[in-house]
Amino acid sequence: MTAPIRVAVTGYGVIGKRVADAVRAMPDMHLVGVADVATDWRIRTAAELGIPIFAADESARHAMVSAGIPVLGTLEDLLGQVDVVVDATPKKVAAAALPLYRRAGVKVILQGGESHATTGHSFVAQANYASAVGRESTRVVSCNTTSIVRVLGALEAADLLASARGTLIRRATDPGESHLGGVMNTIVPESSIPSHQGPDARTVLPNLDVVTMAAKAAHTQTHNHYWSLRLRRRSSRDEVLAALHAAPRIAFVTMAEGLVALNTTVELMRDLGRPRGDMWEVAVWEDVVTVDGDEAYLTYQVFNEAIVIPESIDAIRAVTGTVDDGAASIALTDEVLGMRRRFLPSLSSPTPPPA
Repeated sequence: MTAPIRVAVTGYGVIGKRVADAVRAMPDMHLVGVADVATDWRIRTAAELGIPIFAADESARHAMVSAGIPVLGTLEDLLGQVDVVVDATPKKVAAAALPLYRRAGVKVILQGGESHATTGHSFVAQANYASAVGRESTRVVSCNTTSIVRVLGALEAADLLASARGTLIRRATDPGESHLGGVMNTIVPESSIPSHQGPDARTVLPNLDVVTMAAKAAHTQTHNHYWSLRLRRRSSRDEVLAALHAAPRIAFVTMAEGLVALNTTVELMRDLGRPRGDMWEVAVWEDVVTVDGDEAYLTYQVFNEAIVIPESIDAIRAVTGTVDDGAASIALTDEVLGMRRRFLPSLSSPTPPPA
């Protein structure tokens, strides 16, 4: 039996804790430990869960020990025991840590807060898994960019998409940080068109004709996208839906099910027993998809805290070269996490009441 991939996670925050949990669930991976600088409830939760804890540096180690946190060593100690590190630290921190990772000789996976130039490769599993196999490092793109590549990439793969123009309504801040500030009772447009998500999607799909506009709204639960698409030919709604159905990690919801707003889908994830209420899929409103000749229109929801977790797991397999086939990695990740193509089963025709 092949030895499991030995994984380190740095930064035990919104993304890091979810990556850590997903790694622990995978049959071909072993979480050696997590590294952080925190001494509060977040890292204490990791200790409670039995996750080995390391300090990002000596200063953090002293603070952690003083706070009573069981520390096994520093990040350098952790790196000496692993094959790959997933860096989920705040924006710009990961780029500064790259020299340390390279000296340790480990594979590196960064998150979308870092620039494409940092690794020279950006990753979404269904689009470019093969080009990441064996690389020293890659960058899993941001939540919104991941959704763009999944959905528009599905239509491009079906030779349907000519161009895409999208508007993104972004959440103001992560729910766990809403006490620190955010947008209240207003909407703040991004100051440039295109917003950064469109150009970022082209780091994965270079030929994608996409322009995005974005605004930050006064809510904390998930993002909402609206897309106006020009198709390569006159098409039908069924053909567009078939292309989306054929792609991985797109799930379908309907207004008819009562899933009429972002909060209803979030509540559904909780009712389904998802860890932390997470939704790893892009949730497309199936009954809203509209096609008129060579134009199509759709809207979908992005759970920003969770969507990049399966991509991070696939990136681990790609850079370590343990799985060459992207479809095989996607299938394994999705099966273990329990991802769905439709969140609710189709209801049978109602049985008439007895006479």
